[in-house]
Amino acid sequence: MKNPHRYLLSVAQGIAAILLLATLPGCFPLVATGMGAAVLMADDRRTTGAIVDDEGIENKALLRVQQKHSNNVHLNVTSFNRVVLLTGEVPSAEIRADIERIVRGVDNVRTVQNELAVNATTTMMLRGNDSVQTSKVKARFLDVNKFRANHVKVVTENGVVYLMGIVKRQEAQDATEIARTTSGVQRVVRVFEYMD
Repeated sequence: MKNPHRYLLSVAQGIAAILLLATLPGCFPLVATGMGAAVLMADDRRTTGAIVDDEGIENKALLRVQQKHSNNVHLNVTSFNRVVLLTGEVPSAEIRADIERIVRGVDNVRTVQNELAVNATTTMMLRGNDSVQTSKVKARFLDVNKFRANHVKVVTENGVVYLMGIVKRQEAQDATEIARTTSGVQRVVRVFEYMD
């Protein structure tokens, strides 16, 4: 942990905000959700600004791409610390390049890793399998317990697992090995930023 005082201040601010919300009538679900979010944000290695930027990047990128390329495109945009991962399927190399150009133009994007496949779009059944695969990898992270599971973001597309996060090199190796040895994973791609 870089700065334990900053961590405690973040937790204290989150708890104070939650207690204030708790005084409002009918706010228990909001308070419960807010407390969980405050704890996760306090333990996130990204700054609060980066977390907010990541959400904005994902929304803006998807909207801009959808306005231009809505037919025969399956696109996932995942931003972590302003590093954008593009996954999914597109009908041509030209559209693949254009989507990357559009996403690079979104404010606050530092870099783009374009993993879009030029292929027919995947079925809803396969996408459901990808969601299950992501859950299996995350569950194994928790079970093995070699690092904080919330420090590694897992995205699965067509059986390929992408790992993102701000990690130490040993954490990256452990996460990769755990993901690689999870049944059903075809390949693991690292999109990490390293702390050491």
